[in-house]
Amino acid sequence: MTDPFELLGIPARYDLDLDELATRQRDLSRALHPDRYAGRGASERRQALGKAIEVNEAARLLKDPVKRAELLLERHGVPVGEGVERQMPGDFLMEIMELREQLGDLRRARDMRGVEALCERVGARQRQVTERLQSGFRELLSSGSTSKSHPLGEQLLPLVAELRYYARFFAEAHAILDDFG
Repeated sequence: MTDPFELLGIPARYDLDLDELATRQRDLSRALHPDRYAGRGASERRQALGKAIEVNEAARLLKDPVKRAELLLERHGVPVGEGVERQMPGDFLMEIMELREQLGDLRRARDMRGVEALCERVGARQRQVTERLQSGFRELLSSGSTSKSHPLGEQLLPLVAELRYYARFFAEAHAILDDFG
Protein backbone atom coordinates (compact mmCIF):
# COMPACT_ATOMS: atom_id res chain seq x y z
CA MET A 1 0.00 0.00 0.00
CA THR A 2 1.09 3.54 -0.71
CA ASP A 3 2.24 5.60 2.28
CA PRO A 4 -1.02 7.03 3.73
CA PHE A 5 0.53 10.44 4.42
CA GLU A 6 1.76 10.72 0.83
CA LEU A 7 -1.46 9.35 -0.64
CA LEU A 8 -3.53 11.96 1.18
CA GLY A 9 -0.96 14.71 0.65
CA ILE A 10 -0.66 15.63 4.31
CA PRO A 11 2.44 16.09 6.47
CA ALA A 12 3.79 12.98 8.18
CA ARG A 13 3.36 13.93 11.81
CA TYR A 14 1.58 12.54 14.83
CA ASP A 15 -0.44 15.61 15.82
CA LEU A 16 -2.61 15.68 12.73
CA ASP A 17 -5.48 18.07 12.26
CA LEU A 18 -8.28 15.51 11.93
CA ASP A 19 -10.56 18.08 10.29
CA GLU A 20 -7.90 18.66 7.62
CA LEU A 21 -7.61 14.88 7.18
CA ALA A 22 -11.40 14.55 6.75
CA THR A 23 -11.46 17.41 4.24
CA ARG A 24 -8.62 15.87 2.25
CA GLN A 25 -10.33 12.47 2.25
CA ARG A 26 -13.63 14.00 1.14
CA ASP A 27 -11.96 15.98 -1.68
CA LEU A 28 -10.10 12.93 -2.98
CA SER A 29 -13.20 10.74 -2.66
CA ARG A 30 -15.19 13.25 -4.71
CA ALA A 31 -12.50 13.34 -7.38
CA LEU A 32 -12.45 9.53 -7.54
CA HIS A 33 -16.22 9.01 -7.31
CA PRO A 34 -17.49 6.39 -9.80
CA ASP A 35 -19.96 8.88 -11.34
CA ARG A 36 -17.01 10.91 -12.62
CA TYR A 37 -15.79 7.84 -14.52
CA ALA A 38 -19.15 6.61 -15.88
CA GLY A 39 -18.27 7.39 -19.51
CA ARG A 40 -14.76 6.00 -19.33
CA GLY A 41 -13.41 2.53 -19.95
CA ALA A 42 -13.73 -0.34 -17.49
CA SER A 43 -10.01 -0.26 -16.72
CA GLU A 44 -10.07 3.41 -15.81
CA ARG A 45 -13.19 2.91 -13.65
CA ARG A 46 -11.48 0.03 -11.82
CA GLN A 47 -8.38 2.14 -11.26
CA ALA A 48 -10.45 4.99 -9.81
CA LEU A 49 -12.36 2.60 -7.57
CA GLY A 50 -9.10 1.03 -6.38
CA LYS A 51 -7.64 4.45 -5.64
CA ALA A 52 -10.82 5.48 -3.78
CA ILE A 53 -10.53 2.36 -1.62
CA GLU A 54 -6.86 3.21 -0.92
CA VAL A 55 -7.83 6.77 0.08
CA ASN A 56 -10.46 5.52 2.52
CA GLU A 57 -8.07 2.94 4.01
CA ALA A 58 -5.32 5.56 4.36
CA ALA A 59 -7.69 7.93 6.15
CA ARG A 60 -8.89 5.13 8.44
CA LEU A 61 -5.30 4.33 9.40
CA LEU A 62 -4.35 7.94 10.06
CA LYS A 63 -7.46 8.60 12.18
CA ASP A 64 -6.40 5.80 14.51
CA PRO A 65 -3.76 7.19 16.92
CA VAL A 66 -2.10 3.78 17.39
CA LYS A 67 -1.90 3.03 13.67
CA ARG A 68 -0.66 6.56 12.96
CA ALA A 69 2.10 6.16 15.54
CA GLU A 70 3.05 2.79 14.08
CA LEU A 71 3.24 4.25 10.57
CA LEU A 72 5.52 7.04 11.76
CA LEU A 73 7.77 4.63 13.64
CA GLU A 74 7.99 2.35 10.60
CA ARG A 75 9.06 5.36 8.53
CA HIS A 76 12.00 5.67 10.95
CA GLY A 77 12.92 2.01 10.74
CA VAL A 78 11.45 1.04 14.08
CA PRO A 79 9.69 -2.34 13.92
CA VAL A 80 6.22 -2.16 15.44
CA GLY A 81 3.40 -4.46 16.40
CA GLU A 82 2.27 -6.42 19.38
CA GLY A 83 4.90 -9.14 18.92
CA VAL A 84 7.78 -6.66 18.62
CA GLU A 85 7.23 -4.47 21.66
CA ARG A 86 8.87 -5.17 24.96
CA GLN A 87 6.76 -6.54 27.77
CA MET A 88 4.83 -3.84 29.56
CA PRO A 89 5.66 -3.29 33.24
CA GLY A 90 3.79 -5.58 35.58
CA ASP A 91 2.23 -2.74 37.56
CA PHE A 92 0.77 -1.27 34.37
CA LEU A 93 -0.64 -4.65 33.33
CA MET A 94 -2.16 -5.13 36.79
CA GLU A 95 -3.73 -1.69 36.60
CA ILE A 96 -5.24 -2.44 33.19
CA MET A 97 -6.56 -5.76 34.48
CA GLU A 98 -8.15 -3.97 37.46
CA LEU A 99 -9.73 -1.38 35.17
CA ARG A 100 -11.20 -4.11 32.99
CA GLU A 101 -12.52 -5.87 36.11
CA GLN A 102 -14.14 -2.62 37.26
CA LEU A 103 -15.68 -2.31 33.83
CA GLY A 104 -17.08 -5.83 34.13
CA ASP A 105 -18.51 -5.06 37.58
CA LEU A 106 -20.14 -1.90 36.22
CA ARG A 107 -21.59 -3.86 33.30
CA ARG A 108 -23.13 -6.43 35.64
CA ALA A 109 -24.53 -3.64 37.81
CA ARG A 110 -25.81 -1.90 34.65
CA ASP A 111 -24.19 1.29 35.99
CA MET A 112 -23.96 3.51 32.94
CA ARG A 113 -22.78 6.53 34.92
CA GLY A 114 -20.06 4.42 36.52
CA VAL A 115 -18.85 3.29 33.08
CA GLU A 116 -18.81 6.89 31.88
CA ALA A 117 -16.89 8.02 34.98
CA LEU A 118 -14.34 5.24 34.54
CA CYS A 119 -13.97 6.24 30.89
CA GLU A 120 -13.27 9.80 31.98
CA ARG A 121 -10.49 8.64 34.30
CA VAL A 122 -8.91 6.41 31.67
CA GLY A 123 -9.41 9.12 29.05
CA ALA A 124 -7.35 11.54 31.12
CA ARG A 125 -4.50 9.03 31.23
CA GLN A 126 -4.84 8.37 27.51
CA ARG A 127 -4.56 12.11 26.81
CA GLN A 128 -1.35 12.29 28.87
CA VAL A 129 0.17 9.43 26.85
CA THR A 130 -0.97 11.09 23.63
CA GLU A 131 0.69 14.35 24.64
CA ARG A 132 3.93 12.52 25.42
CA LEU A 133 3.75 10.78 22.04
CA GLN A 134 3.12 14.08 20.25
CA SER A 135 6.12 15.61 21.95
CA GLY A 136 8.30 12.57 21.19
CA PHE A 137 7.28 12.51 17.54
CA ARG A 138 7.91 16.23 17.15
CA GLU A 139 11.42 15.64 18.49
CA LEU A 140 11.93 12.57 16.30
CA LEU A 141 10.69 14.29 13.16
CA SER A 142 12.68 17.45 13.83
CA SER A 143 15.86 15.38 14.24
CA GLY A 144 15.73 14.85 10.49
CA SER A 145 17.00 11.34 10.98
CA THR A 146 15.59 8.59 8.83
CA SER A 147 18.13 6.09 10.04
CA LYS A 148 17.04 2.58 10.79
CA SER A 149 15.83 1.95 14.30
CA HIS A 150 16.29 5.49 15.65
CA PRO A 151 16.78 5.39 19.49
CA LEU A 152 14.08 8.01 20.11
CA GLY A 153 11.64 5.95 18.09
CA GLU A 154 12.46 2.92 20.22
CA GLN A 155 11.65 4.99 23.31
CA LEU A 156 8.19 5.76 21.93
CA LEU A 157 7.24 2.07 21.58
CA PRO A 158 6.01 1.64 25.18
CA LEU A 159 3.74 4.67 24.77
CA VAL A 160 2.26 3.18 21.60
CA ALA A 161 1.70 -0.10 23.44
CA GLU A 162 0.02 1.77 26.30
CA LEU A 163 -2.30 3.51 23.82
CA ARG A 164 -3.16 0.12 22.36
CA TYR A 165 -4.31 -1.08 25.82
CA TYR A 166 -6.42 2.04 26.27
CA ALA A 167 -7.97 1.54 22.83
CA ARG A 168 -9.03 -1.99 23.84
CA PHE A 169 -10.43 -0.66 27.10
CA PHE A 170 -12.50 1.95 25.25
CA ALA A 171 -13.72 -0.56 22.68
CA GLU A 172 -15.04 -2.70 25.53
CA ALA A 173 -16.49 0.32 27.37
CA HIS A 174 -18.28 1.58 24.25
CA ALA A 175 -19.72 -1.88 23.62
CA ILE A 176 -21.09 -1.84 27.18
CA LEU A 177 -22.56 1.63 26.72
CA ASP A 178 -24.12 0.52 23.43
CA ASP A 179 -25.69 -2.45 25.24
CA PHE A 180 -27.16 -0.07 27.81
CA GLY A 181 -28.80 1.84 24.96
